[in-house]
Amino acid sequence: MSAINVGIIGASGYTGLELVKILINHPKFHLNYVANSEGGTTLSELHPSLAKVYECDVEKADIKEVAKKCELVFLAVPHKTAMDYVKPLMALGVKIVDFSADYRLTQDVYEEFYCPHTDIENLKNAVYGLPELFRKEIKSASLVANPGCYPTSAILGMLPFLSKRIESSPIIIDAKTGVSGAGKKLSDVTHFVNVNDNLFSYNPFVHRHAPEIAQKLNIPFDEVSFVPHIVPLTRGMISSIYLQVTQNFDAEEVLKEFYKDEPFVRISKNPVDMKNTAGTNFCDIYVQQRGKILFISSSIDNLLRGSSSQAVVNANLMMGLNESLGISNIAYVP
Repeated sequence: MSAINVGIIGASGYTGLELVKILINHPKFHLNYVANSEGGTTLSELHPSLAKVYECDVEKADIKEVAKKCELVFLAVPHKTAMDYVKPLMALGVKIVDFSADYRLTQDVYEEFYCPHTDIENLKNAVYGLPELFRKEIKSASLVANPGCYPTSAILGMLPFLSKRIESSPIIIDAKTGVSGAGKKLSDVTHFVNVNDNLFSYNPFVHRHAPEIAQKLNIPFDEVSFVPHIVPLTRGMISSIYLQVTQNFDAEEVLKEFYKDEPFVRISKNPVDMKNTAGTNFCDIYVQQRGKILFISSSIDNLLRGSSSQAVVNANLMMGLNESLGISNIAYVP
């Protein structure tokens, strides 16, 4: 099988860098096009860590050039911006993995939490890129909406236990992420003197990822209480989830059975931590039950399983490859 030409639009950010690092070592994908909104630079100027590792020009994004050079493109651009690319790229037959929220939600929910949607037709055809839920659909998809980092962690933690949950009972998700989850652009929230030696919640109950979690689990939004926090770390994510369940059962066995065939989910006998998933596509999950209360702890790397490596897994599936191809699972330990 010959190499598959792929491209990146949005190479400037942290997820763009992680994507480049995966693709330049991928055995089947050839990184044939790299762009951002401005162009006129090189990858090593954008990301000095790539000097003498991988050199190429970063072009100003051009849809016709993408279609000419790529079979599949990764869109690592903000919401609203992605729609401007998806519509013409789909018309030209280019497959897309979109990192933004533009195609993750139904139109009504998206417009409530983001902005008016301008590509309703493709919205209907997009597949949510969580392989554990939609692997079959991803394989035949032309447009995959890569999940948010918080929803990835929370959904994978809860999936095995939804049938045992007390109907209409509240779901509490207390989630924490490293500062890289806020993106590369500096803000008052991510300023060093605010983040260092500090920990705080933001957008409690109204964070945009809450409806994504609820919708993909087919749970009413008002039953999900989601509170995210920023911790003074570069990368990593842990979701502490509390469910009310109908009876006592062997929760660990349920978890093991549910994920026994999943290559990127690991069941832990101890509460999970961020370090053991950093640098990998793994989601580590721990569960403990006390009476009718279930505690689930789920850990991912927010930049990888929560974004870039999951995107490559989706691209592998879309192009008929083994989903694990090119995915590194050696953690950044110690």
